[in-house]
Amino acid sequence: MPATVPYEDEDVVAVSKPPGEPVIAARGEPREACLLRRLEAARRERLFVVHRIDRDASGLVLFARNATAHRALSLAFEQRGVDKTYLAFAAGTLEPPRGRLEMALHAARRGKARPALPREPGRREAVTDYAVQRRWRHADETVSLIEARPRTGRHHQVRVHLRAAGTPILFDPLYGRGALTGSLEGAPCRRLALHALRLEVPSPGGGGRLALEAPLAEDLRRLEAWLDGGWERVDAE
Repeated sequence: MPATVPYEDEDVVAVSKPPGEPVIAARGEPREACLLRRLEAARRERLFVVHRIDRDASGLVLFARNATAHRALSLAFEQRGVDKTYLAFAAGTLEPPRGRLEMALHAARRGKARPALPREPGRREAVTDYAVQRRWRHADETVSLIEARPRTGRHHQVRVHLRAAGTPILFDPLYGRGALTGSLEGAPCRRLALHALRLEVPSPGGGGRLALEAPLAEDLRRLEAWLDGGWERVDAE
């Protein structure tokens, strides 16, 4: 899938990242095999990475076009001055339909994260607000479309929080294996069903905040239509 640019100005470039492509190359991969280098080559300019989303996720990623903007945006992320919104198709029912998940996380093996034990050294507080947008039911199984707004920026935070709440994200190879396997035969999307929908950040050039959005990726739109066509739509509340 191509990367599209829903917004740019003299300081930033907001890109809708396709699934399956890393923002920067992982260790052992060719340096050019990432979204950053592809964009730099296509645009013929240097870009600065402000933040990242998971390789298998789709959605909004912000790059700075100069060092001054990069410093300002990086500081905003570090100081939690950025509002982030994700959409996730998840297995199961999350109750109540609106709420907050507060669960400290801890680094785990092979680049994963896990819920931390009480008073465990290395635990990091993590908070995610959520709202269930809609639900579909098939026999005794349910898929929920969940809007997640992480208030902290921990590694794999949304994925681990939703798994711990009993609603793992569909097709998540790390935290959702085995979820609704039989019921999702024939689904048009088989990758991590997570999309970075919105970012609200301070404008590096001043003058308030930027509200940016990347429309839902095409394969997730097809998944939504597939659920609408074959599953029973039920109210979220």
